[in-house]
Formats: sequence, structure tokens, C-alpha cells
Amino acid sequence: MIRFARVALLVSGLIAASAASAFADGVPHAGDVAPSFDVSSARGGSLKLSDYHGKALYLNFFASWCSPCNDEAKSVSVLYKKYHARGLNIVGVNEYEDKSKALGFARQYAWPFAIAVDGDGSVGHNYGTIALPVHVFIDKTGHVSTYRLGQMEPDEIEAAIKKIL
Repeated sequence: MIRFARVALLVSGLIAASAASAFADGVPHAGDVAPSFDVSSARGGSLKLSDYHGKALYLNFFASWCSPCNDEAKSVSVLYKKYHARGLNIVGVNEYEDKSKALGFARQYAWPFAIAVDGDGSVGHNYGTIALPVHVFIDKTGHVSTYRLGQMEPDEIEAAIKKIL
């Protein structure tokens, strides 16, 4: 029985290492070209990465049930208002929820920027969203400047914004 447990532990460790390696390859790194996307907008129409060519873009992957997403949301709104006139664009990307949840979250936190609905998670998959929130800051050349999985403090978000403006 002990031998079986050791073999099972070894196999599960190999599977986990393989999955972690595969995930690491799917996460955009600083300097990488940002993965393209074409997704439905919660407010109608579609949103494409190409719509932001030549512009500074912050992708904020969120869900209404995500506690850290809710904790950050007010700061994201404040920073958008502070830097939009200087060229900041933000797309909030709602993961695995419907349009009504995405719009409810945006209304709750007074998000005036674009809200994408990634109901099947395909955009999030291309950006390595194994957990939420995920923050991706894309410079004017379309390259990832900063990628961050997990909650960010307002000053960290602001520093990443300044790097892409």
C-alpha cells in the first residue's frame, strides 16, 4: 500500500509539473506581442485588440464573484479617470459570466470604459487566467509591458499604467 501511494504521488507530481509547464508557456510575458482577441462587448458590438493599435491598453480580467476583483474595482475606476485624458484605455474582461453580471459589476463600480464578455473563457485562456484577477498592461506597440496574476494595490496598478503611457 505504501509503494502504491508513492507511485501515485510521483505520477501526480509529474502531471502537475507538466500542467505548470504548459501553463507557463501560455502566459504572456513582458515584451511578448499581446494575444489577439475579438469578443462581445457588454454594451453592444465587439471589442478587438486591433481596435487599440497604437494606444496604451490595460486589460483587467474580473468576475463579479471574485473578492479581490471587487476590492480593486474602485481604484481601477479612479485611475481610469485620472489617466484616460493622457491616453489610457481600459477593457474590463468579464470571465465566464453573462452580460448582465458584467454590466452589473461595471455599474456598481462606475466603470465607464469598455466591458468585454468572455463567457467561454477563450480570451482568458490566451492570457493565462487560471485565477482572477489578472492584469495585463499593453504598450502602444502592442507588446505586454506588465502581466500580473492576482490582486494589485492601487499604487502598483498606477506604476504599470505609467509604464505604458
